[in-house]
Amino acid sequence: VELVESGGGSVQAGGSLTLSCSKSGVIYSTYCMGWFRQVPEQGREGVAFIGSDESTTYSASVKGRFTITKDHGKDTLYLQMSDLKPGDTAMYYCAAFEKCVTAAQASGGSTGMHYWGQGTQVTVSS
Repeated sequence: VELVESGGGSVQAGGSLTLSCSKSGVIYSTYCMGWFRQVPEQGREGVAFIGSDESTTYSASVKGRFTITKDHGKDTLYLQMSDLKPGDTAMYYCAAFEKCVTAAQASGGSTGMHYWGQGTQVTVSS
């Protein structure tokens, strides 16, 4: 499984960006996907997840501002980000988790195989 992110860039506070994650390869029939972010010298933070049942969950820091969606026809995951803040500056990664049904399972640490993209940088200036 290969995951390739795109759509990162620089934006002013209050602006919007949409990240994309294109998935290719064969994956288990039930899988979840998610977006994580990381800043240097800090741990990776899970920000949004979508289950194979289409359930979604968000971290408190982005809830109400970010929306995760999947386009099954294009095999692509999206993260629509609005009202961006300087604190949203990070490298954003998408991930896929096999043998996962609900977004809650993904956010809690699914036990299936995990796949990761290479990341795309988002920079928000004040």
